[in-house]
Amino acid sequence: MPKLSLMFEDKIVKELPVGSRPVTIGRSPDNDLPVDNLAVSNHHAKIYFEAGRLVIEDLDSLNGTFVNDLRIERATLHDGDKIHIGKHHIKVDTSGDAPIPWDNARKTVAPRINETMVLDTKERRQMLQQAAAMGESMQFASTRMKVPTLVVLNGRTDQKEYVLTNKLTVIGKSGMATVRLKGWFKPAMAAQINQRDDGYYLGPGDQVPHVNGAPIQGPVRLSDGDLIEVSGVRLNFIFRE
Repeated sequence: MPKLSLMFEDKIVKELPVGSRPVTIGRSPDNDLPVDNLAVSNHHAKIYFEAGRLVIEDLDSLNGTFVNDLRIERATLHDGDKIHIGKHHIKVDTSGDAPIPWDNARKTVAPRINETMVLDTKERRQMLQQAAAMGESMQFASTRMKVPTLVVLNGRTDQKEYVLTNKLTVIGKSGMATVRLKGWFKPAMAAQINQRDDGYYLGPGDQVPHVNGAPIQGPVRLSDGDLIEVSGVRLNFIFRE
């Protein structure tokens, strides 16, 4: 059974097995791994099994969650990975047995104040710089450091590059759009990309997109290097290593 070891500096604060239920991490005492640190959000992150993989998900924390010095929103965990949360870090052990029963693993730790403080340490600044340099890189599925990305080649959008971190990516002008189109008369949802178990699928919205110059009428599985054209915008779908 995988084991998580909460560390402060070089000392083990707590060890906890990962079972069938998600392990929640945060400053609030109702978490499975309560972290008494003002830089940690009340409900900071959670770790759980999904399709046989151990996954960590950030819960919109203020200071962010880092895996091996990369800021993540959602990532697959592997043996030996190191998770940084606030001034603490968590070691991931997927090979050994976890000796601590689940019911005894919780410990009530009262937070010192209600608000989360912004962590400003040299270590976090270095992590943020590395994350920015790598485009807020994520870890996905079976291949580590394979990052699905949309690169804007032509057209007006609010960014030049998008890392696909959600199961649904909307291209359009609506408030829920990930790829926000700029300009008059742009559709609310020009197209959408859905993450499935076997890859990423582009489907039409209010307009018919083109993939590699050919129009599509239904969902089409995207391959590394595909060119997408929709509503005057040209995008390159790639997997960054």
